[in-house]
Amino acid sequence: MKFYKKVLNNGIVVIMEKRDTPVVSFSITNKFGAAFEESKIKGIAHFIEHLVFTGTKTRSHEDISREIEKKGGILNAFTSHEVTSFWFKLPSEHVFAGADIIVDMLKNPLFDKEKFEKEKKVILEEIKMYHDNPRNAVSEQIEKNLYESPFGDLVIGNEKSIKSLDRDFVFNYYKKVYSPENYVVCVVGDCDFDSLCNYIDKNFVAGKRNLEIKKIVKKNAESFEEREGIDQAHLVFAVHAPMPNEKDFNVLEVLDAYLANGMSSRLFLEIREKRGLAYAVKSGMNSEKSYSYYSIYVGTTKEALNEVKKIIISEFKAIKDMKEGDLKEAKERVIGLKKVNSEEGSSVMNELVFYELSGDAKDYYGYEKRINSVNLNEVKELASKLIKSYSSAIIAPK
Repeated sequence: MKFYKKVLNNGIVVIMEKRDTPVVSFSITNKFGAAFEESKIKGIAHFIEHLVFTGTKTRSHEDISREIEKKGGILNAFTSHEVTSFWFKLPSEHVFAGADIIVDMLKNPLFDKEKFEKEKKVILEEIKMYHDNPRNAVSEQIEKNLYESPFGDLVIGNEKSIKSLDRDFVFNYYKKVYSPENYVVCVVGDCDFDSLCNYIDKNFVAGKRNLEIKKIVKKNAESFEEREGIDQAHLVFAVHAPMPNEKDFNVLEVLDAYLANGMSSRLFLEIREKRGLAYAVKSGMNSEKSYSYYSIYVGTTKEALNEVKKIIISEFKAIKDMKEGDLKEAKERVIGLKKVNSEEGSSVMNELVFYELSGDAKDYYGYEKRINSVNLNEVKELASKLIKSYSSAIIAPK
């Protein structure tokens, strides 16, 4: 494995982890997402992601997907608060054939009016799908409880904001927010780096578009919703967390491994194994360059909600009794998970991009050293600090 990085003349950052494997993962990420949107147009970044797939000047939607899939590949995209990323995974010999497709999608999208209206309907159904799934809905609600609008509004938008968008406005908006100087290209796999850089340099011309994230205002709130037709209560408990470029972010990863990550964690053992109050006990770290929060999800009974919440708070406070042996095990788990996940090239591709956006992609390779530098007092101090204020979201049977 070798790591390469270069900033091209057109402003694009190209990063690559070269692997001697027959598969390559490739992405072009635009530094634009939902955090750049006002509430009235919330969801436009995600809408644009969908529209780029609907056809170009020379390719239909069917052509775009077929050209990847007939080679055995996967083509997809995602929108977050701070980025929109288009990616594929293909046999290595087809890397530039796949790149041609994504380049075409980004340079020559049509935003056909008929397809625009059809895709609007698709997204409105997607909004309903997430809302109707209580586990998804409670995870969306926790962001509203952690942040004021417009950041606290959903990445996907809402029925009102999506219905208000018209084709010409969205197309003109696309031309304002998609420009090469805001792109990061990342490849993990068997590819010639110089050929890759020459290809990207040749295919994109820099513009002069400066994008600004809307002000992010933190808060702490709690919500409780009752629903007909469900049998399980869904709880998310969350705290504002250290930023990815801060030392305490790695401290939190170690804390999480001990507290809530996996079937041997304190919370899993206490809530599920000891008391039988839940099947699912999960934790998550949601972070990009400009925001960060840590959450714990529990699916339980309505009657047990208060008990579960008290257990979570109690276990945060009990971190003061964590031992050096516990710390060693937590570090080993975190480092081991990173190694296991690194087997998947597309996962490493996304991590390299987020490391680059938060600081420098090469910092990804210093991960084990940073985790090993975490000490017991840092974990205890962070747990004590985090639990001083929190948010929660509950969706329960009516």
